[in-house]
Amino acid sequence: MKSLTVAAIQTHPVFGDMKKNLAVALELVPRKCDLAVLPELFSTGYQFTSRADAVGLAENLREEPAAGSVCRALTEAAAESGTTIVAGLAEKDGDRLFNSSVLFRPDGSREIYRKVHLFLDEKSIFDPGDLGFPVFEACGTTIGMMICFDWIFPEAARSLALAGAEIICHPSNLLLPWCQAAMITRCQENMVHAITSNRVGTENRTGTALTFSGRSQVVSRVGERLAGLDKDETGAATATLTLIEKDKLFTPRNDLWQDRRPESYRS
Repeated sequence: MKSLTVAAIQTHPVFGDMKKNLAVALELVPRKCDLAVLPELFSTGYQFTSRADAVGLAENLREEPAAGSVCRALTEAAAESGTTIVAGLAEKDGDRLFNSSVLFRPDGSREIYRKVHLFLDEKSIFDPGDLGFPVFEACGTTIGMMICFDWIFPEAARSLALAGAEIICHPSNLLLPWCQAAMITRCQENMVHAITSNRVGTENRTGTALTFSGRSQVVSRVGERLAGLDKDETGAATATLTLIEKDKLFTPRNDLWQDRRPESYRS
């Protein structure tokens, strides 16, 4: 068994102030942390007024070396601290625009997940993710990424777990009050750990105020809420995860993978 120190970072970004949002978020990452997860769109803010509004703050995440200032800073922060960082960013790729999550390893490499399930007005801003639900080796384990509204589709977490994810990193800008409880079930039904990093505060750039629900958390593979924050505070929810790789034994006679009956399920 292996243990990792992980943190769910909860911030209150100022829309468009990328330099300040980045500095505040990185300041909250604990020292001697193996894995830190930052919220969805943590550097830009959430409520874009148009696609052009988002394009103006998005970065090309595939360029080498990293061209965007936030991507470059996160690459450097991971290298300097030895912490693997997962962060939600707006990504532009040619004429396409994605709500993405990026995994930054201390060795300078990075991986991208693009949000599959777009929420509400995101459908007018972003393109649906086109990379599926990949998993990646990092921190000596296997990590999968989801973003915010992916939580309501059990297939997202199940796809990651079936692909071998031991930890699900879940950058979020949650409005609805149900996700945090649902993620406990996602962990139990897949026997994976999950780190949900949400934000706090209110944005009202379109005439419709959005208030974010906070309550970032670290949940164990059996559904224990190991650490969490409340609905208003900023900070880091830090916990130690014990990794038990490949073990899906729910009872002495029930293995979650071996007991599946895909022929009986509807797709």
